[in-house]
Amino acid sequence: QVQLVESGGGLVQPGGSLRLSCSASGRTFTMGWSRQAPGKDRAFVAAITRAATNTNYADSVKGRFTISKNNARNTVSLQMDNLKPEDTAIYYCATTADWATASSASSDYTYWGRGTQVTVST
Repeated sequence: QVQLVESGGGLVQPGGSLRLSCSASGRTFTMGWSRQAPGKDRAFVAAITRAATNTNYADSVKGRFTISKNNARNTVSLQMDNLKPEDTAIYYCATTADWATASSASSDYTYWGRGTQVTVST
């Protein structure tokens, strides 16, 4: 069993930055971030393989968000720059249960955190 705890969410103005972190207990493999905006389905944001050799981003965040991984600390982070109101959502961290690609499919992820709220507003 793997437990994931997200942190770093909050309120930020458009154009601002936030850094989300996810701390894991237990072995992790490919880790990813997804988000769910009010009234919408959960959507893929970014993923990174265990060795950090491959990353994958949703088109909507490419060039603005950066995912990184620290295997020694068993954490994954999401640096979010130039935030837009449409980035407002609950952000979830997840990990696969075995070696995997930097998948965008939520069905590939076995363990999920409870999420952290990100609000981009004036």
